[in-house]
Amino acid sequence: MSVKIRLQRHGAKKRPFYFIVVANSTSRRDGKFIEKLGTYNPLTVPATIQINRERSLHWLGQGAEPTHTVNRILSFKGVLYMKHLLRGVKLGLFSEEEANKKFESWNGSHEVLVADRQESHKKTKAASKIQPIIKVVEAPKPVVAEVAPAVQEEEAVNEVAETPVVEAPVVEAPVVEAPVAETPVSEAPVAEAPVAEAPVAATEETASTEAEAPAAE
Repeated sequence: MSVKIRLQRHGAKKRPFYFIVVANSTSRRDGKFIEKLGTYNPLTVPATIQINRERSLHWLGQGAEPTHTVNRILSFKGVLYMKHLLRGVKLGLFSEEEANKKFESWNGSHEVLVADRQESHKKTKAASKIQPIIKVVEAPKPVVAEVAPAVQEEEAVNEVAETPVVEAPVVEAPVVEAPVAETPVSEAPVAEAPVAEAPVAATEETASTEAEAPAAE
């Protein structure tokens, strides 16, 4: 069963506060733990961390595995750097006194960086409080810029109204009369129908025969 160094959540909703604990990997996040190593408050700038370096080094030497967040916390507080120096002492690279001096010099520079970060955060927070007052003073300036375009538009409208309207002369185009072409009237010849004349001789012969007929009787 592996042992881990991890965070245990406490605090109210949206106001987290964590314990740095040593617990079994099978236990719940807020369940039982073996030992409490410190606390972690992420709501401050920089984050407030309190940790027992000696007990942390002890559990790291026993094979405890820190989580990703706890690993960064241990690096920030110099626990991992101290572990690296103790490993150099075991290998005979330098003595334990030299290791302590190196750690003290690193810790001093680290505290200076933390103090500078706190001061810069205070300055930015104070500047953010002053910003609303500056906005109220600068608020009337855009009103002047908005009036100028309106005056320019009124002047442009007045200039357009005062300019005289010039009427262009109307040019009358001459009307050209087209010549009317006279078409010749062609008279068609009148065809005279021939008059048929009945033969006279035939009528005379019939009349004579009709006159002779009663006599024969």
